[in-house]
Amino acid sequence: MDTATVARFEASRDRLASIAYRLLGSAADAEDTVQDAFLRWQAADRTYVEVPEAWLTKIVTNLALDRLRSAKTRHERSVGAWMPEPLLDGDPMLGPADTVEQRESVTLAVLTLMERLSPVERAVYVLHEAFAYRHAEIAEILDVTVSASQQHLHRARGRITVARNATDIDQAGARRIVAAFLDAASSGRTDQLIALLTDDATGISDGFGGLAAKLVRYATPHRLAVAVRAGFTPTPAKRRLAGGSPSFHAVVVNGCPALLVTLDDRVLGVAILEMRHDKIAGMRSIAAPTRLGRLTHEWRRRDHDAPLIDSW
Repeated sequence: MDTATVARFEASRDRLASIAYRLLGSAADAEDTVQDAFLRWQAADRTYVEVPEAWLTKIVTNLALDRLRSAKTRHERSVGAWMPEPLLDGDPMLGPADTVEQRESVTLAVLTLMERLSPVERAVYVLHEAFAYRHAEIAEILDVTVSASQQHLHRARGRITVARNATDIDQAGARRIVAAFLDAASSGRTDQLIALLTDDATGISDGFGGLAAKLVRYATPHRLAVAVRAGFTPTPAKRRLAGGSPSFHAVVVNGCPALLVTLDDRVLGVAILEMRHDKIAGMRSIAAPTRLGRLTHEWRRRDHDAPLIDSW
């Protein structure tokens, strides 16, 4: 390919990666999907491609759907160990964030709820809600009728219900929320933690060090508070497992306040806090290195605020 042809693809790369990430919930899979699309672009007879952006969108969307439909992916997501991959605020893979729908569609809560949808419903929801594609355009991309696209969106919206309350968190707001959470978690008092939680707060974790065979779920505020209190109590064994004394930072991840645990510029884990009416309605704790690759890469590229705890 000549330089101009490569440049045309590269100009669309971030948007294509954002579409793939929202569909797959995995930055690694999104990157692989975009690379597969590049190979298709390289092999295509581009004299017949009238609108490159539309052509590439169709290719990436359908490649992502093929991944969702694969037997391997269905098995991985059905055994109880799948969780969306977190992304640091400002990562171009997060895509557009101008509207409530766009910000909401990339939260881990919505990415998880999208597991309830069929692959086509998921694609219609992402293209319409996050990228403002019209039903006529979606019908062309997915090879369905306009009325079918409309029906898929109606069903998807019915299955994805979230509280629209805290999708505009900035760094200052995240620091305030995470500092209060960390203070309560370090106090050793369960009641102080419970006071920060909604009455129906729940949690989910892939285990300390990401070692759990299945995701660990905390179904009540009390169970979540007990687990957090125990997890944030420093011990020599935890420091040995971590490889030293980590630092704790307040960040924004997928539009939510989050506590990032780092050591020597390496991300060891992240706890993402889902807010409702200024209280914590859910916590997603992620420590598996396979889920933290992109987040670690972005973290290393940036300047950081002072840590909430410099050495744990």
